[in-house]
Amino acid sequence: MSLGNEYLKVVQERFKSIKDLGDKTISQLSNDEIHWNFNDASNSVAVIAKHLSGNMVSRWSDFLTSDGEKSYRNRDQEFENDIPSKQELIAVWEKGWKTLFETLNGLEGQDLLKSVVIRGESHTVLEAIERQMAHYAYHIGQIVYIGKQIKDENWETLSIPKGKSEEY
Repeated sequence: MSLGNEYLKVVQERFKSIKDLGDKTISQLSNDEIHWNFNDASNSVAVIAKHLSGNMVSRWSDFLTSDGEKSYRNRDQEFENDIPSKQELIAVWEKGWKTLFETLNGLEGQDLLKSVVIRGESHTVLEAIERQMAHYAYHIGQIVYIGKQIKDENWETLSIPKGKSEEY
């Protein structure tokens, strides 16, 4: 296997891992809890998930052939807390991830050094993947943190529980 193809395999596993953290957090939250925000300057889990999906659909559609910031994207609208239900949120969330994974599955190692454009800036495919990985991990971390705050003692940990490191 080539280094490029191995990288693509590993990066897909990493994206799946961070998606899994988001999935497991969202699954613990009620319809009301996905809309909770600390204050007016904060985003709810629903808003963050909606923003991630909008970013994914924009960035990963026609990935090799068009600017990653699509003309049809309304980024500001992504920050409106207007998804009415958890079920609809999950549909929006899955649409973004589906777009990302379909695109990654279609890439090959030799594509990694090709140029793509995001907001008029040229990036190698490798740079664009890493840019998005950092962005998504950042926001998934926010989702997990919000979930932990909301659930408090009812939070079901997503990793090794405190005080249990020796067991692992």
